[in-house]
Amino acid sequence: MDQKGLLIVISGPSGAGKGTICKSLLNANKDIKISVSATTRSPRKGEVEGKNYYFISKEQFEEMLQEDALLEYAKVYENYYGTPKNYVLENLDSGNDVLLEIDIVGALQVKEKFKDGIFIFILPPSLEELKNRIVGRGTESDKDIEIRYGCAIEEIEQVIKYDYAVINDDIERATRDVEAIIKAEKCKVSRMHNNIKSIL
Repeated sequence: MDQKGLLIVISGPSGAGKGTICKSLLNANKDIKISVSATTRSPRKGEVEGKNYYFISKEQFEEMLQEDALLEYAKVYENYYGTPKNYVLENLDSGNDVLLEIDIVGALQVKEKFKDGIFIFILPPSLEELKNRIVGRGTESDKDIEIRYGCAIEEIEQVIKYDYAVINDDIERATRDVEAIIKAEKCKVSRMHNNIKSIL
């Protein structure tokens, strides 16, 4: 019998490279499905409906909240962001692995509901390197950089609430580490009970 899919939740501070690792993971593993978040903010230039986000109204989002149709959500600068539940549950039940790249607050909400999810925290090789990466983007003012850096230090302290930590000093190696975690989790006896029963 087939196993249920794995829920893979990846978080980390701004500048840790979690988005790049997720892209690399998805490119190398076509069978992993990415969960697309819903948001009430307007699309930015180049963003595609259903690929970057589902862009919905505030009323639609609040309706989803009332219907318990979200795995997690947060309100950031007057806009809502959240993970639609149905897509995730349907894929897991079909045996597909689902990847969530979400912030720490959202990840910990999901952990309350999905005890058997895999929670992976992406770390920078050092705080100095983290700051270099944030500065290197060239998209923020000095004040914004300091705010992001301060938030990143606070976020890194949350790593103890995760199952695994991966240090991103090299994208390919970090991606292989995430893949190794997923492979090991699939071999857990607690996840393989259906397969084991079919052998006995």
